[in-house]
Amino acid sequence: MKSLVDNARSFTTHMAERAEEFRALEAGQNPEVLFITCSDSRVVPSLITGARPGELFELRTAGSIVPEYRSDNPTGETATIEFAVRVLGVRDVIVCGHSHCGAVNALVSGGDLSGLPAVQGWLERAAAKPETTTPQPPDLAEAVQRHAVAQLERLHTHPCIAERVEAGTLEVHAWYYEVHTGVVQQYGPHDASFRPL
Repeated sequence: MKSLVDNARSFTTHMAERAEEFRALEAGQNPEVLFITCSDSRVVPSLITGARPGELFELRTAGSIVPEYRSDNPTGETATIEFAVRVLGVRDVIVCGHSHCGAVNALVSGGDLSGLPAVQGWLERAAAKPETTTPQPPDLAEAVQRHAVAQLERLHTHPCIAERVEAGTLEVHAWYYEVHTGVVQQYGPHDASFRPL
């Protein structure tokens, strides 16, 4: 914690060096991309993409989960997606799964989550178990990739996403990030596989 506090204290000095860049942010934000990824501390969207402040609108959830749209029960995730698409006018949405994902591992392994009732409820309500083509134990990389694609399908249940995709003004993408190598792969719907960017 001390190093974080020390950095926060010295941040103003670093901001002075980039004063013009930060001053422009005062007028508002204009991100081009909504980046949906896991809350995992090893996944840092701006580090992965090289994005500067104001370039990514981020939604982080346990397991990169996108809940299905329900107008009778709006969630913070739904509100974030709607705001990014309807107010900020993002042109792309990326769902980025990652290697060593604890949430997807819990889904495929069926481990006991009774001591984590909120986590258990979130996973049960928000995601189906991703199927894999490998025998037990399942290949976690493949499970995470299939899970990311399933979240793309869930995005289409959100009216704001479906409308803009149909109009050709929004594209949605599934990525897979390896935390131990830094390699990023993107899903290609034409051949239903992930390939390096």
